[in-house]
Amino acid sequence: MTLIKALDHIQLAMPAGAEDQMRAFYCDLLDMREIPKPAPLQGRGGFWANAGPIEVHFGVDPDFKPATKAHPAFVISDLDGLATRLSDAPHPVTWDHSLPSVKRFFSADPVGNRIEFIAA
Repeated sequence: MTLIKALDHIQLAMPAGAEDQMRAFYCDLLDMREIPKPAPLQGRGGFWANAGPIEVHFGVDPDFKPATKAHPAFVISDLDGLATRLSDAPHPVTWDHSLPSVKRFFSADPVGNRIEFIAA
């Protein structure tokens, strides 16, 4: 029997006041949809978003340092299209070929958190 049954959400940290930049990246560029935060948590800043069953909570960290190693990996239906979209934004794209059977690249969100994107 497996103890862990599912992943409820991931949380990414950001500095105070970065909500608009992060919404532009995750909601506009990555097509996530902002969802309501529960009322008791709204005063903390940040926001929540989802893409289908994938939920990401963006939380304000007063001692924010970008996650440059730890990262989420999102599976993308049009990886080449997203790479172009991000590069045009401009958010640098770094293709990684170290796993021959996996087409993927890395980028960073507006506050410097590392994000991996993998072809579906």
